[in-house]
Amino acid sequence: MAEPSTVARPYAEAAFRLASGANALAKWSGMIGALAQVAEDKRVLAAIADPARSDAQAAGVFISILAGKLDGQAENFVRVLAENKRLELLPEIQLQFEVLKNEKEGVVEAEVYSAFDLSDAQIGDLAQRLEKRTGRKVRAQVKVDKELIGGVKVVIGDKVIDGSARGQLAALENALKA
Repeated sequence: MAEPSTVARPYAEAAFRLASGANALAKWSGMIGALAQVAEDKRVLAAIADPARSDAQAAGVFISILAGKLDGQAENFVRVLAENKRLELLPEIQLQFEVLKNEKEGVVEAEVYSAFDLSDAQIGDLAQRLEKRTGRKVRAQVKVDKELIGGVKVVIGDKVIDGSARGQLAALENALKA
């Protein structure tokens, strides 16, 4: 069986093309985000997995839960996913859609791990420095990790910038062993 990310990719790309063509990336981002949240609910997953439920009924579950939050194209998108038994892939579709959206908008997501809570000013300063380094707009998501001892560790895609005390101590240990 194929990886969920591989199966989800064409649906994410199709949604992105629809959104981009309608100049509604932000709107679609919100709709797909809401759909992904619904798809993560165990009760909803159990309901759509019921073999007695038709594809149209499975799509109807999502559409009724999000009544008024989806436009006609998004409802059709849900119906296509239901017909192809892909509703459970909505969280992965959302992730891939956001990657495509960020790429088009020149935005990069940065996961910032800090030993302590950072103020808004500190986050803004860090984002500004990262923007200079990457040449793209940076959207930082900060998470506290007490094991870092001090400093921050930044993950942007597959790049890691480790300015934490723990990372520096590990580098020093490796240098001393070499």
